[in-house]
Amino acid sequence: MPQAPIASPRPVYEPVYRDPNLRILFCVTLTAVMGVSSITPVFPTMQKALGVTPQATGLLVTVFTLPGVVATPLLGILSDRVGRKRILVPSLLLFAVAGSLLPLAPSFSGMLVFRFLQGLGAAALGSLNVTLIGDLFEGRRTTAAMGYNAGVLSLGTTLYPSLGGALAALGWRFPFVLPLLAIPVALLVWFRLDSPPLPPRQDIRSYLVATAASIRNRHILGLFVASLASFVLLYGAYNTYLPFLLAESFDSNSTAIGLVMSSMSLATALVASQLSRLSRRFREQQLIIAAFLLHALALAIVPWVRSLWLFLIPTTIYGLGQGMNTPSIQALLARMAPPQQRGAFMSLNGMVFRLGQTLGPLVMALAYTSGGYLAVYRWGAVLGLLAAAVVAATLGGGRRAIG
Repeated sequence: MPQAPIASPRPVYEPVYRDPNLRILFCVTLTAVMGVSSITPVFPTMQKALGVTPQATGLLVTVFTLPGVVATPLLGILSDRVGRKRILVPSLLLFAVAGSLLPLAPSFSGMLVFRFLQGLGAAALGSLNVTLIGDLFEGRRTTAAMGYNAGVLSLGTTLYPSLGGALAALGWRFPFVLPLLAIPVALLVWFRLDSPPLPPRQDIRSYLVATAASIRNRHILGLFVASLASFVLLYGAYNTYLPFLLAESFDSNSTAIGLVMSSMSLATALVASQLSRLSRRFREQQLIIAAFLLHALALAIVPWVRSLWLFLIPTTIYGLGQGMNTPSIQALLARMAPPQQRGAFMSLNGMVFRLGQTLGPLVMALAYTSGGYLAVYRWGAVLGLLAAAVVAATLGGGRRAIG
């Protein structure tokens, strides 16, 4: 009797975190979050050494983030036209050179110029790394890769302040050596990263018309709204007002505040690293809705906590939501974006992130003016619920939803 044909084996995929391309992109992610979190511990010492006010020192953050508002979408469009590496590698080199020259500037004004240039180099890093994840992976592997990337980002934001503070103990200039690490990262990207070839290039008019038409999709707009709300909550209610609440209500020092708030980043890293498993049971839009509900719950609890260390409960709950939120948004957006316009889509989302970072403290300042900390966290909880409703309305939460 003739033997039955042997069935072709199903492809076996290694876990995405073992992919060498993704590990290179992890290095880009750690570079992208280095720009602020590694130098903030040195601000008090720098302010005294340079004889400037705390408000002036804060400009080192403002002029760093400002270029990204305009440059991020433009660089995303360029990456669709000329290739990801041709934008990413020069950005890494500019970040490294301008950042390392900061302490050598002849004046504080010169430092601001170098800081602006460093911010210009940083503008594309956070968006092009997730764009490349969308290029390199498909389906649920995209979600898993986004989750691991978000976990690496959270670990970076947790560890960099300690590293920057340790280097600052040697002198305020030493943390500015860290940007030089972007140079070997640039070499890794150029020589070792497998960047898939771009689809056939459209003429610029057709490209812009197609991109604008795609963005008007209600699913895409819903994702942008979710991104905006996520960062308004994170940078407004959480990052800006929670440290002041802990200091004023419990007379907490900076070490205790840092320990309480770092629990959010650790919870984020934990959940994000398990996003692959979660995405097998739930669709990304369901995870985003759950994340905003967790945000709302955490923020609603904050005004009623009466012990410093009990704040670990709402901060951990908030971190659990954050670990599902951002990587799920990025994964959905990367999968929904047409390949020839993916750089523009992800970069526009990066611009929305920065807009949320800017608006968050302003929105919550209005809340604080109207009713103190209670109003801040009530507004935050309501915004979390509204964001969950917007996601449910635009993306759907059921099994037959998009994604």
